[in-house]
Amino acid sequence: MPAWLRELLPIVVLLTLIVVIVRRLPRIDVGHSPAFLRRRFQNWFPVGLTYAFLYMGRYNLNACIGYVFDKAQFSNIYFWGTLTYGFSFLINGPLTDRLGGKKTILLAAFGALGANLAMGLVVRSALHGGMTVPEAEQAGLVPTLSFLYAVNMYFQSFGAVSIVKVNSAWFHLRERGTFGGIFGILISLGLYFAYDWCTFILKATSPAFAFFVPAAILGVFAVLDVVFVKDTPGEAGHPDFDLGDASSGDDGERMSLGQVVRMMLRSQAIVVIALIEFCSGFLRNAILQYYKTFAEETGRAASSSVVRAAAAAVKEGRVPPVLPAEFVHDHWGMLNCMAGISGGVIAGLISDRVFGSRRGPVAAVLYVVMIVGSLLMFVTMETYAIGWVVVAMTLAIIGVHGMLSGTASMDFGGKRNVGVVVGVIDGMVYLGTALEALVLGRVLPKKPLNADAANWWTWPMVILPAALLGFALATRVWNARPKSRAAAAH
Repeated sequence: MPAWLRELLPIVVLLTLIVVIVRRLPRIDVGHSPAFLRRRFQNWFPVGLTYAFLYMGRYNLNACIGYVFDKAQFSNIYFWGTLTYGFSFLINGPLTDRLGGKKTILLAAFGALGANLAMGLVVRSALHGGMTVPEAEQAGLVPTLSFLYAVNMYFQSFGAVSIVKVNSAWFHLRERGTFGGIFGILISLGLYFAYDWCTFILKATSPAFAFFVPAAILGVFAVLDVVFVKDTPGEAGHPDFDLGDASSGDDGERMSLGQVVRMMLRSQAIVVIALIEFCSGFLRNAILQYYKTFAEETGRAASSSVVRAAAAAVKEGRVPPVLPAEFVHDHWGMLNCMAGISGGVIAGLISDRVFGSRRGPVAAVLYVVMIVGSLLMFVTMETYAIGWVVVAMTLAIIGVHGMLSGTASMDFGGKRNVGVVVGVIDGMVYLGTALEALVLGRVLPKKPLNADAANWWTWPMVILPAALLGFALATRVWNARPKSRAAAAH
């Protein structure tokens, strides 16, 4: 069996199991016909996979660490991209509310396609010239990629806003926990495509194709979006319906950006959710971006004693012991995909079926997992167990992200203003990521100290405060529910 199929098979089995379990659960009946449910699937599935492949064209940068640039150079490139993403909501949120999710998911796909093609051409040109990592910095490759990656991330920032905008008109408040699970699944698949597929592509061909292939796939899905996606059920021949969210009873003109921002600032729930997602962005990428680097720099296993023994053998002219392969490192994309899928689905089911479609309690519970995981990282730093600890933390943080960016933004923004609301919330995720890139790029150990896992204590030390802050904030929205315009009028 080919290696790529062995990696994909457990994910397919997990998705099949989830579908079987969810279909056997009692349905949340909000009056949808079978024909509506079929058409809704035709709507969210292509736009959802477009979003997943946007992730592939975003995190493909990670596959190039050690091939095109080192981790410090990566942090600089990634910082400028995430900073651009974080502030793009000022433009892209209102644009999405005005143009609709279908048009803006096409902007995301075609814009990211062009940026990835350009980055691939730049990388191919540099590598054909025999450039090394230090020479890349001197030749201006890193600033060039920083600019192109920032362009990529500007268009990427339409992705989350667009998918939530489209689905806000198709999912009732009481079933949006399910959509939060779908959102987590899409993020997880995108990470799998980026970490495992791009690494496989890079090793089988060249680093340039880690950019070219996602660009080509995005082109295919952009065409499918043109054919299948509609912004509302009414445009697809089905009746529109009361969504039960903040837009219920709101039949007036769309609010301006200033009005929406003032509405958000007056809503404690939205402000707190945005701050929680700032922490989520910091934590998610502190885990995802650095575990493989950690495992490789400490000898593909978190065992400093083995690494020291190998170094001593080389120094003494002896044959070094064979360093054991580390399962989590070698299957990083697959395991994180499975963890993220599980986290998204578990969070969605708990939210709708245990907490009455409240999102705050789910976020708080999952942040407890993050706190415990951060503490366990200190204990397991020099053992193989740390890999499984960070996989469990991935489950928790993707579950939080699906609940808040993918679901709570619809609840509290309503379908009319969800573009600005989700833009702000998702923008905060990437401002948190930008801070993470700045901090971890400077506090993680550098050569030769990075070969000893014990010197990586700064990694969980940075993660723990963000986990504690996220939990404290999540408790502030434990009972938060959206108030509709119709209810407010009474």
